Amino acid sequence: MNSETKHINSAFDQDLDRLLTLLMAMGGQVENAISKSIQALQMSDLELAEQVIADDQRIDALQEEIHTAAVNCIAIRQPQASDLRMVIAVMRISDSLERSGDHAKNTAKRMPIITQHPHRQDKVASLCRFAKTTQTLLKNALDAFIQTDEGKARQVIAQDFDIDQMHGSLFREFVTYMLEDPTIVTPILHLLFVAKNVERIGDHATGIAEQCVYLITGRIPDDERQRHEDYAYLRDSIAG
Repeated sequence: MNSETKHINSAFDQDLDRLLTLLMAMGGQVENAISKSIQALQMSDLELAEQVIADDQRIDALQEEIHTAAVNCIAIRQPQASDLRMVIAVMRISDSLERSGDHAKNTAKRMPIITQHPHRQDKVASLCRFAKTTQTLLKNALDAFIQTDEGKARQVIAQDFDIDQMHGSLFREFVTYMLEDPTIVTPILHLLFVAKNVERIGDHATGIAEQCVYLITGRIPDDERQRHEDYAYLRDSIAG
């Protein structure tokens, strides 16, 4: 009985190591995609933007591989308690990473229109700073999960409100530009969509941190985060 249990546990450990290796590889690919999308925006680099779009297939393939391996692990090893939570958390985090990669890709897809408008460059710097902050948040969330560090995970969750504030500030700034100068509506509108993609990456980073807390405590943290009503501001600005 003891030798069989040891064999099963050893097999599960190997499966789990593979899952975590795949997850770290996927996280690296997503961080790279975000970094390249920021660089493409800064440098008006359409070739780099196209690379981000093409590389998204690798991220999707890794998510599929993680899901397949996780389902097989559950079916064959039948993990219980914290082991099961770990496998489920890995699956959920891979979903968050895949969506974050999509947001980086969506940013890259807007590059051709943004680069057609030379007057948009002075609006890009603050957006890139926002994106880099969000990229750091995602990295910290992944680190917290790999290290099973509840304190670091809760720090990421707490920072989500700062990300929302930064997004709200950018939103108001960009809407003001559009109201003052209708000739820049098109590029600024696309920058608004980029900002929303960046903000959503922050939400996914928070979701990853929540999975870390779930892994350690068995409970998803209560969502007590405040939200900014960006579109209400737009509506009120136009009405005014």
